Amino acid sequence: MLQYVIWDVDPELFHIGSFSVRWYGLLFALGFLIGMQIMTYIFKKENKPVTDTDTLLIYMVVSTILGARLGHFLFYEPEILLKNPLEVILPPYRGLASHGAAVGILTGLWLYSRRKNSQATGQTFFWVTDRIAITVALAGACIRFGNLMNSEIVGRPTDVPWAFIFMNNAEYEKIPRHPAQLYESISCLILFFILLWFWNRNKEQTPRGSLLGIFLIWVFTLRFFYEYLKENQVAFENNMALNMGQILSIPVVLMGIYFLFRSYQQKTTHPDTVGVK
Repeated sequence: MLQYVIWDVDPELFHIGSFSVRWYGLLFALGFLIGMQIMTYIFKKENKPVTDTDTLLIYMVVSTILGARLGHFLFYEPEILLKNPLEVILPPYRGLASHGAAVGILTGLWLYSRRKNSQATGQTFFWVTDRIAITVALAGACIRFGNLMNSEIVGRPTDVPWAFIFMNNAEYEKIPRHPAQLYESISCLILFFILLWFWNRNKEQTPRGSLLGIFLIWVFTLRFFYEYLKENQVAFENNMALNMGQILSIPVVLMGIYFLFRSYQQKTTHPDTVGVK
């Protein structure tokens, strides 16, 4: 049995002069880079133009960052958004909300599918989102591991033998806590392999919206329960029965259930058209 983990990792990987490279930024970028390679592989397997992945990457990067930043200020610090709206796009990027990122990504992919004349190219909204869900699950694992390297989004105190003592987080007492970031990172990694296996088994016959539905249900159901193990992110949550992360997760899970139900309903109703819709 472990006797707690003393977590004293420097969040900065290295620096050159005033320029520094942090683990979080590296892992964030790594999620996109590996995701790009996975999408290239998928496009080749399903006979889609590989050159389209360059455009898709731009849509993903912009929509993810804008959605996550805007979501953070809307849900957690609306007063700052009203005072200085430019903070959404200007560094330092000290706040990113996964619920905002989800909305941003779905919006960005809707715009991408419209631009690509989805009915003609086969890159419909659900075709793209199902496959992007695979890469986003992996990116989520990287990002949450980056949170661990930053010693942020820490868990509540606990006496479980695998608890972490975060030495570099001055905001909280240096006592054993749930490594909530690691829980979420491992959950996303497991989801990545499940979605990749599901797609690899079905490829173009994957029911439209099924992978997106599974992703939303898995990630945000677990997020709802993981919040019970995490410290609240902002002070106003301390007086709430459910914190902001839990409240925002409920409609996203319901949306995932709808997408999953819809995908199999359409497969049953139109079994011969699932592969081309």
